Amino acid sequence: MFNPLQAPHRRLSGIAALQPLAALALTFLLAAAPARAQMPLGNPLAGLELLKTFETRRASSSSADWRNGNGDNRSIPAGGVLTLAELEGPGVITHLWFTIAHKAPFYSRLMVLRIYWDGETHPSVECPIGDFFGIGHGVDQSFVSIPLRVSSEGRARNCYWPMPFRRSARLTVSNDSETRCDALYYYVDWQKHQTLPADAAYFHAMYRQEHPCVMGRNYLLADLEGRGHYVGTIQSVCHSSPGWYGEGDDFFFIDGATEPQLRGTGTEDYFCDAWGFRQQDGPFYGTPLWEGFGTGDRGTAYRFHLADPVTFRKSLRAEIEHKGSQHFPDGTGSGFIERDDLMSSVAIWYQTEPHKPWPPLPPGAARLSFREMPLLVGWKAVPGATHSDAPLEVQKLGGVTDGKQLWLRPSGSNAWVELAFEVAEAQTVDLVGKLVHARDYGMYRARLDGRQVAVMDLYHPTVTPTPHRWGRHALAAGKHVLRLECIGKSEKSTGYLLGFDALTARVPAYVRPPGFDLRKAQR
Repeated sequence: MFNPLQAPHRRLSGIAALQPLAALALTFLLAAAPARAQMPLGNPLAGLELLKTFETRRASSSSADWRNGNGDNRSIPAGGVLTLAELEGPGVITHLWFTIAHKAPFYSRLMVLRIYWDGETHPSVECPIGDFFGIGHGVDQSFVSIPLRVSSEGRARNCYWPMPFRRSARLTVSNDSETRCDALYYYVDWQKHQTLPADAAYFHAMYRQEHPCVMGRNYLLADLEGRGHYVGTIQSVCHSSPGWYGEGDDFFFIDGATEPQLRGTGTEDYFCDAWGFRQQDGPFYGTPLWEGFGTGDRGTAYRFHLADPVTFRKSLRAEIEHKGSQHFPDGTGSGFIERDDLMSSVAIWYQTEPHKPWPPLPPGAARLSFREMPLLVGWKAVPGATHSDAPLEVQKLGGVTDGKQLWLRPSGSNAWVELAFEVAEAQTVDLVGKLVHARDYGMYRARLDGRQVAVMDLYHPTVTPTPHRWGRHALAAGKHVLRLECIGKSEKSTGYLLGFDALTARVPAYVRPPGFDLRKAQR
C-alpha cells in the first residue's frame, strides 16, 4: 500500500497512514525513493487489499464502564500528570488524536506531551501540546498538512508521524496551568509487530524558546548527536516591536562541519513561502497563524522535510538568524538588523542512538508571550448594565468565562448595551474583546469612552467564542464605559443577537529595558 509517511523512521525513505489526498501530493517523490522502499505509481490506495501482519491496537480515554457509561475523557488537576498509555513493543504509533476542554487561556501551551521510548529517562518527545500539533502561542487554529491536521476551529488535533519502538512506549500529559483541565479526550492508535527493521529510528520532537531572542547569536533550532535525519521545524514568533522579523537565514551544520552545508536566504524562504508571510497551509509547509507586523502580533510557520530530510551520521546543528526590519524614534531605520522578538520552536527528527538530554522546559507561565488581565466579564456586568429595550440576560455557554456570557436578544438593529468598568491606575495596554459568533448573531460596533475601537461581524455557522484584538489604548485611572451597538447583520445571519464574554488587557511577558537600542545590541 502506498503510504506517504510510510517510513520516515527508516534511514532514507519518505513517510505512515494518511489521507489519500495527502498521498497524492507525494507521487512525484516516487522516482527518487530507494529501491527497497519504492512506492507504486498511480493509485495511492494500491496495496490496501493485501493482508497485514501486524495487530491493530488502541489506547484511548474510553470510559472504564464502556458498556454503560459515556465518561470518555480524563481530567488533570492543576500541576498534575496523566499517563495516557504504556505500550509493550515491538510496535509503531501511527496516529494521535486529542481534543481538550480547559478553562485556562492559552491552555495548549500550558499542557505538555511527553513520550518515552524503551524505558528511557529523558523523553524523546517533550513539547507543549499546541506546538507539537503545529500551532504555537496556545492558540486554537485549524490547518491541514501531511503529518499534522487540526480541525474544529483548532480543537481537534491529529498527528500522523510514525513512531516505532522496540520494547515499550509511555505517553504522558502534564497540566502546567493553575486551573484544572476538565477533559482530555484522546486516541493513541498503534500497530503491534513481531519485529521491527534494524534501521528503524526513533521519533523525536523538542521544544525550545528564547523570550526574547539573545542578541549576538543565532536562534538554535536543534543541536543533535547520533545518526538520523531531520524532518521538520515549527517556528513561532511574537513581535516585540513593529516590523518584519523574517530576514534571518537558516544554517545546517552536519557532522561537525565548521561551515554550514545548507545555507538559506531568508526565514520565509526556509518555510517555502516568499515576500513575507500570510496565513496559509499545505502538505509540506504553511503559516497557519499570522496576525501581522505590529507589536504583539503572533505567527507560526512549519516546514516538513518529507521530500528532503537532512541526514546526519554523527551530529547536526540547525540555526536560524533573528533578523529583520526596524524603525527607530529618530526617524531612521534598518531592513536587516537583529531583533529581540519572542521566538519558540519545535525540532522534529529521527535517530537511532539515545539522544543527549536537553534542558528542562520553562515553567508553564514562562512559555507565554503575554498574560491577559481581565477588565470586564460580561455575565458579571449584566445587573449594572444599561441597554436598549432588547432582552438582556446571562446565558450558560461552553468555552467562555465561567461558562456564562452576556446575551442581548434584539429583534432588529439599533440595539445597544453599555458596560462600565474601572482601572486602578493609568496604563497603556493591548485590548482584546472576547465575543461569541453564531448563525443568528449580528454586526456590532464597539466604542470605548465614546471612541470607536472595532466593527465586528459576529456571524458564524457554528457557536464559536472568538477574541477580537482592538489595538493599543491608553487607559486613565478611573471609570470607563464600553458600548456595543448593533449596526445590522450579514446576509448569512438569521438574527441580530450579541454574545459578549469579556474585555481583557494583554500584558507582555517581555518589555525592552529603558534606553535599550537594537543598534547598540548588534553582534
